[in-house]
Amino acid sequence: MRTTATNNGGSKLQIRDALAREYSDVYTSEALAALTFMAEFNDEQQRLMTERIQRRTARIKNRCPLTFLDAESLIKGTSIRVQDARDGKFVGAVIPHDLQRQWIQGTGPAAKPNAPVASSLRNVAYALLSGADGWMFDGEDALGQITTMSLDNQRSLKLAIAGDPLFLEVAAQVAGAMNAWARDFFGREIIADWRVQLDCTTKIFRTRGLHLDDRHIRVAGRSFSAAIVDLTLYVVNNQKALRDAGSSIVLYLPKIQTAEEAGFWNKLLSALESYLALAEGTIKAYVLVEQLEATFQLMEIRAALGLHFVGFNTGRWDYINSVSDTNCWDADFINPNIEAITMTYGYMRKYEDRVRRAVNTPDANGNYTLWQGGMEPNIPVGSTAGVASSMEKARAGAVREQQEGASGKWVAHWKMVHIIRPIWEEVGADNQMGRKFAPLGYTREDAAGLTLLEPAPRTVGGARNLLSVALQYGNAFGQGLQAAALKPADFFGNDDILYLMEDMATGEIRLSILWEWMHKGAVLTEDDPESGLKAGEVFSAEVFTRLLEEEYAKLLSADNRDVFEGSKKTTLPIARAIVATYGLDPEKLPWYIDLLNINLNNHDLGVAGQRIARYLTVFKQEGVRITENLDTLPMPGC
Repeated sequence: MRTTATNNGGSKLQIRDALAREYSDVYTSEALAALTFMAEFNDEQQRLMTERIQRRTARIKNRCPLTFLDAESLIKGTSIRVQDARDGKFVGAVIPHDLQRQWIQGTGPAAKPNAPVASSLRNVAYALLSGADGWMFDGEDALGQITTMSLDNQRSLKLAIAGDPLFLEVAAQVAGAMNAWARDFFGREIIADWRVQLDCTTKIFRTRGLHLDDRHIRVAGRSFSAAIVDLTLYVVNNQKALRDAGSSIVLYLPKIQTAEEAGFWNKLLSALESYLALAEGTIKAYVLVEQLEATFQLMEIRAALGLHFVGFNTGRWDYINSVSDTNCWDADFINPNIEAITMTYGYMRKYEDRVRRAVNTPDANGNYTLWQGGMEPNIPVGSTAGVASSMEKARAGAVREQQEGASGKWVAHWKMVHIIRPIWEEVGADNQMGRKFAPLGYTREDAAGLTLLEPAPRTVGGARNLLSVALQYGNAFGQGLQAAALKPADFFGNDDILYLMEDMATGEIRLSILWEWMHKGAVLTEDDPESGLKAGEVFSAEVFTRLLEEEYAKLLSADNRDVFEGSKKTTLPIARAIVATYGLDPEKLPWYIDLLNINLNNHDLGVAGQRIARYLTVFKQEGVRITENLDTLPMPGC
């Protein structure tokens, strides 16, 4: 059965099964009316995504590197001249009071797979009681998408933001557990008054990106943008409670590639504000700089988002993946071991430098914006020596970012907040907006720096790590755990090597690097006694296949702590099939997540094989990604 909501203009929202009834607290009449209104932008979203793939295809075919925009041109979809954007001749946002100090932002989802509401609410309670200045509740890379998790995420946030009694009951329990851990780890409690602490963390929501479709709603018989759905449900359901509490409505916008796409987001935000009778610019947005193309258009993105834009975030995994994918046509561009690609490595150093210059370029009113540093994935659980070593490295990374000009940093686990936050507390300044750096340049040398490779190891051990984590992540994804604590199989049982909190980006980049090594003839830099491979040998498809079998075997023999026993005959074989397909295919596929998404809620390897084959056929013959929920097709009455 499907429930249909219709507006006066006749545009139909089709919600699968009985979800409109089961999630009537999320799909409220107000939310459904707003979704129907926002559906008018769905065609433009689909056009933009078609053009993304067309640009990518043309780059590969013509072997063209990215370049800066023509300074005298207009940003597509806007009336803003590129040079004016670069010169700050636009009006941007004033940073609101609850974003002025964001020393530490945590990230994570507000829902667990197949969990009762109270269990998912524990995620929110840990976040808001963590002591973080802000928490980005993730609707994208770290949120599982099996069953109804995207709706569970929205439900949890609505209950927490409204101060529902069930959430308060959960928060009281969580506060006790957090203080018990802190007494053991720090020798002191970290929460004095849990009710007060709940109001000290700015609530931020990351929508799914423009490249994804919603799994539960179609519009007029066609797939519906997940970004539009997430934006509308979150803002409509929570804007009044947030404003009544004196809090800003804040989003993180992921995977933006161009200023034109940023302008489209600006259009979405302004339209929703107008629909809800909110002043333009009420909704504030950070942009995650996760795409190489975006780094060529930073000021243009700022200008296109105008009154909504408050800052950039510099991630690592997603960005490395984008650099790799954008240069998949270039036989000379081959990344080293992932461990070598830190924020001080070649193109990463240049990328970070452009972001800090962009946020410290004033707009027409002299306003600057925020730079939130990258992710700290460590979890302080392991041996005494392992935790001490990892925490020392984590703090050193945070010190570097603070000194480079970041106004704050991300952490992936609540336990890291009180370990990293003191670095900014010792300095004391709320932020570093307006710090003086050289102006952005747009020369050939500036462009070349954004793909700068530097000598670093490329080893069999590095390949094993890439394969092991890629397999484990695909397996976790299939179980609804898009945020998962992982480490390579060779370190299972070694508590000196800590688990890292990984999300979708970690799978993307690992397969991108392995694809590079295979299809560009990467040369190993060190001998490997275990495999017998020598420095100077090429990392071939045969080597990949051999290592894949060996790493897969390690996961099959792992205990339940590292690989859930029930997954070994369900989601793990599917993950292996996807890794093999992605890695061995001579044509670089754009997204690992696409092959995972079309197999959500599927545990049948035969069905998975059919779906993978279908994806490859459609993409290669038609240049189209399959982004729909295949379990809902066809939709009756479409």
